[in-house]
Amino acid sequence: MDWAGTLAYVFYSLGAIVCVLAAAWIARAGAEDRTDRWAGAAALALTANWCFAAASFPPQHIIVQFTEIAANLGWIFVLFRLFANDGRDEDLKIIRPAVFSLGFVECLQVALIVIQLRFSLTPELAQLVISTSAIFRVLVAIGALVLLHNLYVGASPSSRRMLRWNCAALAGLWAFSLNYHFIAFLAESYPLEIFALRGLAAAVIAVPFATGFATKAAGLSFSPSRAVTFRFLSLLVIGAYMLLMLAIASWLDVLAGNAARLTQVGLVIAAGALALIWLPSEKLRGWLRVTAIKHLFKHRYDYRNEWIRFTHTIGRGGMEDSSLQQRAIKAMADITDSPSGLLLTGDEDGVLQLAAHWRWPQLPVPNDAIPAELSAIMEREHLILDFDEVREGTEYHGEIALVPEWLREEPRAWAAVPLLHFERLVGIIVLARPLHPRKLDWEDFDLLGIVGQQLASYLAEQAGQEALSEASRFDEFNRRMAFVMHDIKNLSSQMSLLLRNAEKHADKPDFRKDMLVTLRNSADKLNMMLARLGRYGSNSSEKAQDFDLGVVARTVVERTSRNHRVDLLRHEPVMVSGQSEALEQALTHLVQNAIEASEKDSPIMVEISSDGLSGMIQVVDSGRGMSPSFVRNSLFKPFVSSKEGGFGIGAFEAREMIRAMGGRLDVESREGLGTRFLIKLPLKSAQQFLSGAQQTDKIRKGA
Repeated sequence: MDWAGTLAYVFYSLGAIVCVLAAAWIARAGAEDRTDRWAGAAALALTANWCFAAASFPPQHIIVQFTEIAANLGWIFVLFRLFANDGRDEDLKIIRPAVFSLGFVECLQVALIVIQLRFSLTPELAQLVISTSAIFRVLVAIGALVLLHNLYVGASPSSRRMLRWNCAALAGLWAFSLNYHFIAFLAESYPLEIFALRGLAAAVIAVPFATGFATKAAGLSFSPSRAVTFRFLSLLVIGAYMLLMLAIASWLDVLAGNAARLTQVGLVIAAGALALIWLPSEKLRGWLRVTAIKHLFKHRYDYRNEWIRFTHTIGRGGMEDSSLQQRAIKAMADITDSPSGLLLTGDEDGVLQLAAHWRWPQLPVPNDAIPAELSAIMEREHLILDFDEVREGTEYHGEIALVPEWLREEPRAWAAVPLLHFERLVGIIVLARPLHPRKLDWEDFDLLGIVGQQLASYLAEQAGQEALSEASRFDEFNRRMAFVMHDIKNLSSQMSLLLRNAEKHADKPDFRKDMLVTLRNSADKLNMMLARLGRYGSNSSEKAQDFDLGVVARTVVERTSRNHRVDLLRHEPVMVSGQSEALEQALTHLVQNAIEASEKDSPIMVEISSDGLSGMIQVVDSGRGMSPSFVRNSLFKPFVSSKEGGFGIGAFEAREMIRAMGGRLDVESREGLGTRFLIKLPLKSAQQFLSGAQQTDKIRKGA
């Protein structure tokens, strides 16, 4: 026995011993939850059997060849079981055709062995069998490596930590096999020196492969790479094509001898021309890509089930979170398995503010939640914000600098989806990160964009219905007020007539005096009410007058303190410009609401102050308070009242009166703690300064 044979004997014996020990260790101490455990032990046992045969017989012996085929099929089955390790049948369906193809090509070695034993009558035919066998083994090694790469890339980070030893061992196995058989194809024979090293390679590979079974298989999931698998399918098609052409050319040479050389050259030229014409074709590559995605991949989402669930969530009005806004958040969050979310919609000025939340009440959302510039980008570009990309510095339309800090610094914020209706931004839904974090991909973006448009149509339809309902109720209210005004006008006329007759015919001076005072006061009050009702809803505005906030506040305090304690804490002269009667009416409503919300012994506090630009009136109570949802959605909404039989227009009318004078009405409230209303009106001095500045600016522009 020469030195190469001795080396082969030693290395293959070592490989057999190590593979047997590794198989026994996996069967005895391997992780019990690994579904590929027994497949790995069987593959090592088959490899040990092949190493034992290679150490006992020459390389081309039939027993060595058949045991090598069995070992290779065992390793292909191990790869198949690695994909199935998470117990999902879908993953097996995806890669089963590819694994079956690899097994089929490996089984073709049996046919080559039969041809070699019975039909290798000439050296040329024997050489053709060896070259064909090497090509088949090269194709199997390439396909297995591509599938192995697909397995590792598609696994989650935790699964990769478990798979790294197994994948490294299998990568070494097939990389060595690829180089070994490719060299044999080029050299037209199997070098004995490299053949001897295969036993040592088997021993080296067995150790890390067995080590990988000490890691638990919990959480393994597979997400196949479409790009890689498309290349793999393309490689298989090209390889099969070239192999077919090579086989035809080689068999022509065997069957026809030197006379077929011209035929061989023509066939190779024709095959090359055909490949250059069809392989770069966009149509062919498009068909191949569609075929691969259609038959080898499952989509992330079951769109039928997702749409059914989405429709049920939106249409189920009896759920705990019964508002459409909350159901919209939940419908979108369910798609991505997000545990919570927020809905931001525009107010009257177009500023996006919190409209509703679903299971995320603890997140502080500022009043100006999303800058107008970012809203414009999301509306124009249909941009779905991936906050992980924003934190990494990836941007597409210059949006990074516009993302607010409260979202950038919130680790649970995952994605922001614009709700677009006829290319107009209706709102934005912010989704929380799923419990099992993952990166958003193209399928997420496509589905979330479509769902966002559908939700926008629902929200826009609800807003339109509310506007129609409000207009209808306003119309009904105006019709009712027309009758009330008519009755009040008649009553005022009658009382005025009675007053005139009493002035002429009353006999007793004391009675006459009392009657005159009573009737005069009643007539004045009725006339004031008539004037106010006449102004309600009209577009005309009274001429602004200068008045002192303190005078109006004292008048209201004196009138309302007869029935409840109302304290004027601070009073300083504050001159503003507006309608004092309208302010008095608005302030009376706010104070009366505070009284009704407070206990009998709980005082109401009124305070007058100025910040240099505005005069301010604060009305503070320590009563029941209001929920943020009521303040946001119902307080200033007409015909929505917490009082039985109330019209629900008091707060709305007060805010509109103050706005008509160039002011604003703000409210802060906490349930169980109380409420603070703040009226702001521009100071007379500030208005004069602004008017002067505007006049100066006009003069400059005219010059």
